[in-house]
Amino acid sequence: MRRRLLLSGAAVTALLLLTATVSLSYGSARVPAGEVWRIVLHAVPGLGGWITPDWTPAEEAIVLTVRMSRVVLAMVVGAALALAGAGFQAVLRNPLADPYTLGVASGASVGAAFLILFGLQTALGAWTVPLVAFTTGMLTLAFVFRLASTQGKAGLETLLLAGIVVQAFLGAMVSFMVSLSNSVVNEIVFWMMGSLSMRGWGFTQVLLPYLVAGAAILLGYGRPMNLLALGERQAAHLGIHVERTKLIVLTVSTLLTAAAVSVTGVIGFVGLVVPHLVRLVVGPDYRLILPLSLLTGSVYVLAADTIARMALSPKELPLGVVTALIGAPFFAYLLAKQKKRAGGMR
Repeated sequence: MRRRLLLSGAAVTALLLLTATVSLSYGSARVPAGEVWRIVLHAVPGLGGWITPDWTPAEEAIVLTVRMSRVVLAMVVGAALALAGAGFQAVLRNPLADPYTLGVASGASVGAAFLILFGLQTALGAWTVPLVAFTTGMLTLAFVFRLASTQGKAGLETLLLAGIVVQAFLGAMVSFMVSLSNSVVNEIVFWMMGSLSMRGWGFTQVLLPYLVAGAAILLGYGRPMNLLALGERQAAHLGIHVERTKLIVLTVSTLLTAAAVSVTGVIGFVGLVVPHLVRLVVGPDYRLILPLSLLTGSVYVLAADTIARMALSPKELPLGVVTALIGAPFFAYLLAKQKKRAGGMR
């Protein structure tokens, strides 16, 4: 298992470095790939003296100031959403589960839409919308758990149904606020489609601790997630505290989702597609799926953001649109493949 993890991790890391190089190189101004890495390495303390700078100040500013912060944020957001998706699919034992299953994205959207509708998005400075969106997303999770719980326990079916109901209601609330808005309707819709534009290093610094803490917790639950796949009763017989495991994994996964959504807006299909893709390659072992989903999610969002920047340059597509355009056909292919396999087993 460890050897497979190292080999797969090395392959995905190489792909991530390649994707990052392309993203840093291409845009309205092109910087050669070799020059990109020389600029990056020159900025690393202790390595700068070994590299003679022969690039222009403009190229250095493009790589380090304009693009690097966006590349790193895309990697962090992708890792958070993909890791959260793996957690949801494991605990809910549902391959269609994703970070938005329990209505977190809709809850965050309600908070953001309310602020934008009433012109309060700068009441607390640049962090007003992310702070309120994060708070309303977490309140949504608490409400869903409360709605689904009976005597301190929440069944999987009840939890999913509660999430669907709350998500539908909050989605209707967002649509209602959009219908009320005139001058700011485009701003609300754009936030709901997700974007990394105009996001500096400060957003990465806020989101990164959530990813580090969330990954540290979820990566330690690989074995319990494997046992949960056998069923809750069997997992309990094997020594797993089922309710506590479900609560911790779902709470941490939702925390990661709420943190990512509060910064970038709603970006769909990452937590749905990436764990599926990893599972196809390495199998059902969550000790492999969790760390590889973290890396693959970074690749997926970074590649999608690069396409969003370049496809209609100088105009930029919303990131959520690109992830959906890539993710939806891929997921349809997965469903068709599963259906064909199931038909062949009869």
